[in-house]
Amino acid sequence: MEIWINPACSKCRSALTLLDAEGASYTVRRYLEDVPSPEEIRQVLDRLGLEPWDITRTREAAAKELGVREWPRDAENRDRWIDALATHPELIQRPIITAEDGTAVVARSDEAVRDALSR
Repeated sequence: MEIWINPACSKCRSALTLLDAEGASYTVRRYLEDVPSPEEIRQVLDRLGLEPWDITRTREAAAKELGVREWPRDAENRDRWIDALATHPELIQRPIITAEDGTAVVARSDEAVRDALSR
């Protein structure tokens, strides 16, 4: 199990606290420092069953500068979104946990973290 975190994020810290309380074995990836490649983002999106716009933090300064809210959300523009996430990792929703069964969850709640643990 791997968890993508921003240490400054309270949701990430809460997820780590819960993982520790449950005795989970996991690896931490500080994705702002260890930036995922476009291919890694594609793999996580596949595991999540989501599209890149579903995990984009559109209120971040970089998102506003890029104007992502106005970008089309379709297959033709999917790579544009993925490239933006790889270039500006602060736009990636967090935390993301990759579960042992090959799936992943955006673990913004205790319920989502427990869901990842149960997989």
